[in-house]
Amino acid sequence: MGRRLVLDPTGRARNAESAELFARGPATPVDLLGVPAWAVADPLLLEELLRDPRVSKDGRQHWPDFERLVPGWPLGLWVEARNMFTAHGADHRRLRRLVGAAFTARQIGSMTVRIQELTDGLLDAIAQTPAGTAVDLRERLAYPLPIQVIGELLGLPVELRDRFRHHVDRVFSTVLGPEEAAANAAAFYAMLEELIAAKRAQPGEDLTSLLIGVRDTEGDGGALTEEELRDTLLLIVSAGYETTVNLIDNAITLLLTHPEQLDLVRSGKAGWEDVVEEALRCEAPVAHLPLRYAVEDIALPGGVVIRRGEAILASYAAAGRHPVRYGAEGAVFDVLRPVKDHLAFGYGPHFCLGAPLARTEARTALRSLFERFPHLVLLPGVELEPVDSLISNGHRSLPVLLARE
Repeated sequence: MGRRLVLDPTGRARNAESAELFARGPATPVDLLGVPAWAVADPLLLEELLRDPRVSKDGRQHWPDFERLVPGWPLGLWVEARNMFTAHGADHRRLRRLVGAAFTARQIGSMTVRIQELTDGLLDAIAQTPAGTAVDLRERLAYPLPIQVIGELLGLPVELRDRFRHHVDRVFSTVLGPEEAAANAAAFYAMLEELIAAKRAQPGEDLTSLLIGVRDTEGDGGALTEEELRDTLLLIVSAGYETTVNLIDNAITLLLTHPEQLDLVRSGKAGWEDVVEEALRCEAPVAHLPLRYAVEDIALPGGVVIRRGEAILASYAAAGRHPVRYGAEGAVFDVLRPVKDHLAFGYGPHFCLGAPLARTEARTALRSLFERFPHLVLLPGVELEPVDSLISNGHRSLPVLLARE
C-alpha cells in the first residue's frame, strides 16, 4: 500500500487531512485506528467505486482480515453488524426493501406537519431563555429534533431515547478504547433486545413493530433473521439521527459565520434547499465512512491497484470540497453555487434511505429558527470544537445568543 496517512481519531486535523488526500491522488493508503485501508476522496472515482459491483460492504465475505482485525478493534461494530449497511448483492437488496417502505416520498410527506410541530415546540422552549443567556443549539435543537422524529418513527419509548442517544454517541466516537467500545456495543444490544421484547408484547403502528411482524410471520428461513432484525434497528437508530444532527449543526454554524449567505436567503435570492445542499457538500455530516472491500483487483488511474480483499474508506468530507469537481473554491460556502451535487448521503445501491427525511428536518429547523430569531448570533469569543470522531463531522456544542446585545 505504501506510506499510510494516520487519520486523527479526534477529528481536529480534518482540513489538513483533506489537503493531504487531495495531494496524494485519487486513492490514499491510510491507517484507520490501526487498520489499513484505501481512503478515496476524489468524488469522480468515489462515485465509480460506490456503484461498482466489484466493491462490497460485506466484510465477512470479502475482507480476508475480518477475523484477524475486527476482534478488539474499536470500530468493530461498524463492520460486523448484520444489516443492509454491511450487506452485498441480493442480501442487501432484500434488507433494503424491508426498510424502504418507511422512507418513501409519500411517507416523508406525511411526517412534514409533525416535524414542524416538534420544531415549534423546541423553539418555544428556547424562546424562554433569559436575555443575554447562551443557548446551545446542538443540544436544544439539532439533537432533540432528529431524536424525536426517529423515536416516533420507530416507536421508541420516551424514557429510552436519552439512553439510546448515549450509546449512539459512543458508536460514532473514535477515541474509545477497545474495552469501552465493546461494553457500549453490549449495552446498546441489550437495549435493542428490550425494545424488541416490548414491541412483541404490545405492537404499535411503528417501524419496529412492522419489522418484528415481518420477522415473526416469515420465521427463521424467511425475510429476516433475529440478528438482522436487531442490527437493522441498530442501524436505523444510529444513522437515523446522527447525520441529521450534524447537518443542522453545520448549517446553522455556516450561516452564522457567513452572514452574507444568510442575507441571500432572506432576500429571496436563495432558498433553504440551497442552504441544506451546500451545507451537505461543504461540511459533510459523515467525514469518513467505514468500510468497503475490493471483491477483485481494481486498477485505478496512475497505475494504482486496490488488491482483492483490501479495505476502502469513503472520505465524504474531503470529496465534498475536492478541486477536481469544485475547483479552487471548494472549501467556500456559497448557497448560489451552481453545482448542487455531492456525495454526503452516499451514492449507488447504498444511497441513504433517510436522505429525504434528513433534508425535510433540516429545512424545517433552519427556516423556523431564523424566522423566529432573526438576530441570532454565535456566542462571542467561543471557539467551536469538533466532536471526538473521525467519522462524525459536527461540534461538541453550538452556543448562541438569541439577540444581539
